[in-house]
Amino acid sequence: MKEEIDIIKSNHSEYSEESIKVLEGLEAVRLRPAMYIGDIGERGLHHLIHEVVDNSIDETLAGYCKNISVTINADGSCTVEDDGRGIPVGIHPEKNISTLELVMCTLHAGGKFDKNSYKVSGGLHGVGVSCVNALSEFMEVIVYRDGKVYRQTYSEGKPTSSVEEIGITDKTGTKVTFLPDAKIFKTTKFKYNRIADRLRELAFLNPEVTITIYDERDNLKDTFHYEGGLIDFVRYIDEAQTVLTNPIFIKGNANGNSGIETQVEICFQYNAGYTENLISYVNNINTIEGGTHVSGFRSALTRTLNNYAINNKLIKEPLIGDDFREGLTGIISVKLAEPQFEGQTKTKLGNGEVEGIVRTIVNEKLAIYLDENPKEAKKIIDKAVLASEARIAARKSRELVRRKNALENSTLPGKLADCSSRDPNETELFIVEGDSAGGSAKQGRDRRFQAILPIKGKILNVQKARLTKILENEEIKAIFTAIGGGFNDEFDSTKSRYGKIILMADADVDGSHIRTLLLTLFFMYMRQLIFDGKLFIAQPPLYKLKKGKKEFYAYNDAERDEIINRLRLEKLPTSQQISEPEEEPTQTKDGIIISRFKGLGEMNPEQLWETTMNPDTRTLLQVTIEDATKAAIIFQTLMGDKVEPRREFIENNAQFVKNLDV
Repeated sequence: MKEEIDIIKSNHSEYSEESIKVLEGLEAVRLRPAMYIGDIGERGLHHLIHEVVDNSIDETLAGYCKNISVTINADGSCTVEDDGRGIPVGIHPEKNISTLELVMCTLHAGGKFDKNSYKVSGGLHGVGVSCVNALSEFMEVIVYRDGKVYRQTYSEGKPTSSVEEIGITDKTGTKVTFLPDAKIFKTTKFKYNRIADRLRELAFLNPEVTITIYDERDNLKDTFHYEGGLIDFVRYIDEAQTVLTNPIFIKGNANGNSGIETQVEICFQYNAGYTENLISYVNNINTIEGGTHVSGFRSALTRTLNNYAINNKLIKEPLIGDDFREGLTGIISVKLAEPQFEGQTKTKLGNGEVEGIVRTIVNEKLAIYLDENPKEAKKIIDKAVLASEARIAARKSRELVRRKNALENSTLPGKLADCSSRDPNETELFIVEGDSAGGSAKQGRDRRFQAILPIKGKILNVQKARLTKILENEEIKAIFTAIGGGFNDEFDSTKSRYGKIILMADADVDGSHIRTLLLTLFFMYMRQLIFDGKLFIAQPPLYKLKKGKKEFYAYNDAERDEIINRLRLEKLPTSQQISEPEEEPTQTKDGIIISRFKGLGEMNPEQLWETTMNPDTRTLLQVTIEDATKAAIIFQTLMGDKVEPRREFIENNAQFVKNLDV
């Protein structure tokens, strides 16, 4: 079995031969779970389901699996079943144990490493079902194969039974049930919507499969099957937009210099908006940082559209790529045997030959489409010409916010209270809503490394505005200039003057709206900050509780109730129970005074520092893009130009308002 070696050092005198510990089997996974699944929080928990489903999808890619079901069981476990070929159960010729046991209990064991079994595999990017086994309190695998039913159980990655034949069957497939280990994960409660979003995405990318999800806890059920594939996917994303063209679908395959076949599917359309929304996949993996497949598509799009427009006398001079990407919504899906991933999050395709393959296929297929659909072609060119005119008009505004480098700029916003440090590794920029809160933040901050940029109310919705208007907005211009890394395709997060950008707004509906507008700005024009983990949301407290001379802050209702229950057990002299805080109080019978903060401006500088800004005591929520597709759809829905999809989203999610994931 695979062995992992862990070197344990306590001090030099004790570092000897005995310090070298050999971790057998899956022990390394349990010792360092975050190394294998990213983290042990909610994200890592749901990654377990993704790994098991990926195995079923690989059977779909191989041409065998047509149906996949995912069930969240009432006891908190999860069951994934497919109708693929079923994991082999016979004795492995090299390891002399059941192949099923080998796959479930050994790292890097599986059919994906054999090109004859799987030409394309999304699971290569993951950690394998054996890691799911290692991190589960209980796992059961049932295999339907060769007319028989087989079963084996496990606990913490180790078999608790042999592979047993338990019946006969006329079907094939694999059924995996697992219960995440509460000793490993911070939470073991699966979220239905989070799982459903990924399964819907897989159904769009693999139109031949039908995926069902059922939640026994709340009796929720959905079935995802999209015969239109990427065409349906693009329409789904643009549901909240005013569409200008029909979806354009391109498909082809070719062998690169290495002889490896690359399959390419692309679908895109244009809407009345002003931003590009391009989502890319490799073997069903969302490549949120793009890569060679994206650059190949963009270069081919620009070249082919320019050639068509010039040849048909629609333009005199070539336009640039940005002009042709305004209002474009597209999906790029490529599948190849040996993808190479790189980038900050290892989700950027690095295979060089893929760029040329995609470029060649798009050049050929798109040229044919344009010739056969002149009306659609003219709509695209007209849209690009308008974008070009706006780009030229925006050139002067662009220069105002472009900086020579990270620190040299004589036109920093006048309302920016900068910090004295020039080390981006320690500096922080708080973007604060309101002059009152901004004033408290300026007084309460640590001037050495914390900078404050107050903004007035709600900034422009960049989802619905052209770049010219965006760069004329004083608040947005101040944000671009203060951060100093540029914007859009030119944005370079390494040139940011601050290592952390922290959004600080009131914990009410208006504050949520302002945060959403700011998040839209960063997602559209400074996305690399999010990839690099530099964007955060401050978490100011909702309540201040006081009993006698003791003060406590609560950041949500549950924390407030926990503090109240704890204080009720304490007995203080009656004389100490009479106290009036600065905020409007609501006093309980037990002498506990509860004050709800209506806004950041109500806090004095000391309170704001203590609760929200002090690195030693504050809570920050890091903004991440785990699912770029979901993020893009939510921004399109909430910030797009159609009211009905927005209303439906609010109605469907109102019940989850306390824990809404956006």
